[in-house]
Amino acid sequence: MTSPESASLSHFTRARHARGDLQQALHNELVLKHRELADSVAGSYAGHGRDRGDLRQVAYIGLIKAVKRFDPAVGCHFPAFAVPTIHGEIKRYLRDQSWMVRPPREVQDLRTSIAKVYPLLTQHLVREPSLAELALELGCDEKTVSEALNCQSSLQPDSLDAPFEGGYVADVYGHIDTRLERAENLAMLALAIRKLTDRDKDLLFRRYFHEEPQQVIADRLGMTQMQVSRRLARILVTLQQEILGPPESSAPLSAEAASA
Repeated sequence: MTSPESASLSHFTRARHARGDLQQALHNELVLKHRELADSVAGSYAGHGRDRGDLRQVAYIGLIKAVKRFDPAVGCHFPAFAVPTIHGEIKRYLRDQSWMVRPPREVQDLRTSIAKVYPLLTQHLVREPSLAELALELGCDEKTVSEALNCQSSLQPDSLDAPFEGGYVADVYGHIDTRLERAENLAMLALAIRKLTDRDKDLLFRRYFHEEPQQVIADRLGMTQMQVSRRLARILVTLQQEILGPPESSAPLSAEAASA
C-alpha cells in the first residue's frame, strides 16, 4: 500500500517532468494540498498592524515558489524545504513593502523576533514580559529592544485627522512652514528686481538695504525728497505687479508720478 508521503513524492516527480498545462495543473494541485503550511507560517507573523489576509497571500506566493523548485530526487521531505522558503518570502515582504516609514534593517528583524518570542515568554511567565526580560531573551540591550517595539507606528502612522485631546492630531503637530514660503517669496522678488533699470536698483538698494533716509538719497543723487519718495513708490508698484500680476482694475499713474 502506497503511503501519503510516497504518493506526494510521486506527484512532485510527475510535475517536474511534465510540461505546459499539465505541469501547471499538477503544481496547482500540490499548492492546494499543502496550503496549510502557508497558513501556519503566515499565522506566526500575525500581529498588530499586520493584515492577516496580506500575510496569507504572501505565504501562498512562497508556497508556489517552493512547489516549483522542489526536486524530490534531492530531498524527500517537502515541508522541510517549503517552510524556510515561505518564511523568506514573508520576511522580504515585511522588510520591503509593509513599512510606511522604513526603520533600519536590524530594527525590522528584531521586531520580527520580538513578535515570535513575546507570546512564548508571556505563556512561560504567566504575565507580560518586561523590557529587561525581552532584552535578555533576545541577547540585545534594552534600548535596542525598546526602539524595535516603538517602530510599530512606522507600519501604520496615526492619521492627522485622528481625534486628539478634544481636537485633531493635525491641530497639535501640523503647522505651516513659513521658511519655505519666505524662500519662495525671496526667489520671486529676486527675479522681479532683475528687470529693473540700474538706476532703480541703486535707489532700492540704498533705501531698503542700507536704510538710508530719503533726504540723504536725494542729496546724493541730485533729486528732491519728494522725487525719491514717488520713484520708490513706483518701483514698489512695479515689483508688486511683477510678482502678483496686474490688478483687475488699476488706476494709471498720474502724470506727475510717471515723470518723477
